[in-house]
Amino acid sequence: MTYRPSTELLERYASILVHYGLANGAGIKPGETVQVRSSEDAKPLFFEVCKEIWRAGGNVIQTFMPADDAEHNFSAAFYELASDAQLDHFSEPYYRGLLEQIDHIIFILGERDPKALEGVDAAKISRHGRSQARSWEFRLPKERAGNLHWTIGMYGTEAQAAEAGMTLEQYWDQIIRACFLDDPDPVARWKQTAAEVRRYRDWLNSLAIDRLHVEAEEIDLWLTLGEQRRWISADGKNIPSFEVFTTPDWRGTNGRVRFSEPLYYQGSLIRGIELDFKDGEVVRAGADENGELIQAMVRQPGANRLGEYSLTDARSSRIDRFMADTLYDENMGGPFGNTHMALGIAITEAFDGDESAVSDAEWERLGFNVGAALHCDIVSTTDRTVTATLKDGSTRVVYERGRFQTD
Repeated sequence: MTYRPSTELLERYASILVHYGLANGAGIKPGETVQVRSSEDAKPLFFEVCKEIWRAGGNVIQTFMPADDAEHNFSAAFYELASDAQLDHFSEPYYRGLLEQIDHIIFILGERDPKALEGVDAAKISRHGRSQARSWEFRLPKERAGNLHWTIGMYGTEAQAAEAGMTLEQYWDQIIRACFLDDPDPVARWKQTAAEVRRYRDWLNSLAIDRLHVEAEEIDLWLTLGEQRRWISADGKNIPSFEVFTTPDWRGTNGRVRFSEPLYYQGSLIRGIELDFKDGEVVRAGADENGELIQAMVRQPGANRLGEYSLTDARSSRIDRFMADTLYDENMGGPFGNTHMALGIAITEAFDGDESAVSDAEWERLGFNVGAALHCDIVSTTDRTVTATLKDGSTRVVYERGRFQTD
């Protein structure tokens, strides 16, 4: 019999997403409207999330999408049949109207076929992605003004478990542990955990870091933090999230990195990704498997620049196995925690000031990579040492053996 999480576990999961995942950990207020986006494979969690919103006095706009399978692969069929005009189509009036109506978005991930787009022309996927990226033009101003919040959760499926080399029950054991679904009051547990991660964040912000040097057998990379930067941490976006991250000045990235973890991108698996940076741009991209996809990615506007650098302390996270899903793999605990870097659009929350008052020209001057159409996280979980050069010229190891070196 196929494993299915209990109703009690799903109710706890829904409670986390609704009462912690939104509004920077504060949850929704009565009368607010939440768009809940899910595929049919995540229907049990989708159901409990909708119920929890209604209990809290909120309104739901349901976006419930069919799953891709061998008989009905909607995603692949679109790219096989779409003309250039259809690839470029963006439903602006619909999207504007939707954004006017909603206060929050809950994304529930869950895929019947993680490789639904395998074999589809990467150029078509990239072209359509660029057209849909116009949504950021409308969404980001509302987010920066504090009037739109979102979170992401995942409902584990048989296919995802198989990709990770686990049974579905083993896979859900990782989800349960990672999200504290085994705690009778998981919302309180998340708030406690977030406070612990904020201590690492505040410590990094107190150091006045100029540059970082990331060193490991497969990494020798320099990053420049840049002007008016801050480190940020778990605030409900992404369940789970244990990372402390920032957006560096993309222009100050130099060196090489090889990532230990594979990446699922455009319906395919890319293994052994290697990137070389010079003066902020990727000058060489390759991989052991499906290297042409990473090369196509970095040819997209702004996707050859860094948009995020992140560290997770091994003590914060109970995830200790590869999950074949970036949401979990970028929050790996294990023996050495993880570091991940995102190619593409910057996280402007890392600006130490009022985001809503910054013009596009000022973002460019500050070295925030705001002109990209994607944000793609790539993960490494091997042991590494991160040394900070402070603004007074001194150096200090800030991360080693999977732990922040606060002592």
